[in-house]
Amino acid sequence: MATQAEQLASQINFGAFSKATDLKKRIWFTLGALIVYRLGTYVPLPGIDPVALQSIFEQSSGGVIGMLDMFAGGALSRMSIFALNIMPYISAAIIMQLMTAVSPNLEALKKEGETGRKKINQYTRYLTVLLCAVQAYGISVGLENLPGPRGPAVVDPGMFFRATTVITLVGGTVFLMWLGEQITARGVGNGISLIIFSGIVASLPAALAGLFELGRTGAMSTLFILAVLILAVAVIAFICFIERSQRRILVQYPKRQVGSRMMGGESSHLPLKINVSGVIPPIFASSILLMPVTVAQFSVQGQGDSAPGWLTTVTTLLGHGQPLYIALYVAMIVFFAFFYTAIVFNPQETAENLRKYGGFVPGIRPGKNTADYLDYVLTRLTVVGAAYLALVCILPELLISQYAVPFYFGGTSLLIVVTVTMDTVAQIQSHLLAHQYEGLIKKSKIRGRRG
Repeated sequence: MATQAEQLASQINFGAFSKATDLKKRIWFTLGALIVYRLGTYVPLPGIDPVALQSIFEQSSGGVIGMLDMFAGGALSRMSIFALNIMPYISAAIIMQLMTAVSPNLEALKKEGETGRKKINQYTRYLTVLLCAVQAYGISVGLENLPGPRGPAVVDPGMFFRATTVITLVGGTVFLMWLGEQITARGVGNGISLIIFSGIVASLPAALAGLFELGRTGAMSTLFILAVLILAVAVIAFICFIERSQRRILVQYPKRQVGSRMMGGESSHLPLKINVSGVIPPIFASSILLMPVTVAQFSVQGQGDSAPGWLTTVTTLLGHGQPLYIALYVAMIVFFAFFYTAIVFNPQETAENLRKYGGFVPGIRPGKNTADYLDYVLTRLTVVGAAYLALVCILPELLISQYAVPFYFGGTSLLIVVTVTMDTVAQIQSHLLAHQYEGLIKKSKIRGRRG
């Protein structure tokens, strides 16, 4: 049965949207920030020959570098100031969350509330700069000796080029980190997710054109292209179904006598999503797996035959579609699904809040038993959610590696696009609901004064 909020959400129309001035300002701010990001992906690094760089990337566009370039919205292939995108910040956030789980000092800092959260965020920013500097230096060294059919990619190699590359790439990532935080605070949706989302969506038209071009030249049959499009629609429908699925736990509140009247005795539901972690596990797994492999591939290509044997072996084994790459990708998705779910939802805290307000799960004693029951249900849901994420992200990856389907039709990209879209639309609906409730309250106050 739909709740009152869901019924009201179904009645939201464009008239309510036109009156929500604060929401319109937030949407315009978000669009403006994303336009700034997209413009920045076309600003090249100083000292790069774009023609030579383009010819080099055409040779390695089907590997891990091509997939990372998809997340960067083409900024890596153009070697722009946003080439590293937001991935170092995501890696730093992962490391800080892992450290919070194992370090008593950071865990105590997290419990301090808003003050502790700000300190942890500041540590995350410092770590982002460090990781970004290391990755930027690796890319600069690889670019200097990167051979290509039209000459080297770097016009004037040397320490000056390395220093300017590191400073520029670090500055670009720090700017994106700040821009994402501004979108989250002053716009609509999660800023970091929207930056990745906009990069994927911006390249979708070119991917569709490339897919149809393969059909026109005969490289792919029309039937196969149609099957790929149908598979993409089926994956989107499956993602929407799972993301909206919930396990509702019945919560009962006892009756209380207040004066001569009986109060309470109501029941509600505690909704638990099948995929509590959302799109975070694939993004985290991609960030940790792709960026080091990309730097290693730049190093191997730059050193040529003089590259260490172990480095060549690692880049080969971790190539896109290779068994080791797929195994590590699945393992990281499953790990982060459980890890992030444990951070987002605390069964002990939820059980304590229910007990504090007199709520209980029928048939389960309040307190520790309720916490154990919630943990049991959440673990089973997370198993299903992790399997769903691994299935959606890996099956299309196999098609990509075997049949050279563009990355944009893979499970990871579709999952990010669909999930971020659903979350952003949900936030817009929440703003519209709040605006409608404010309008109802104002009308009731006016009627009360007239009466």
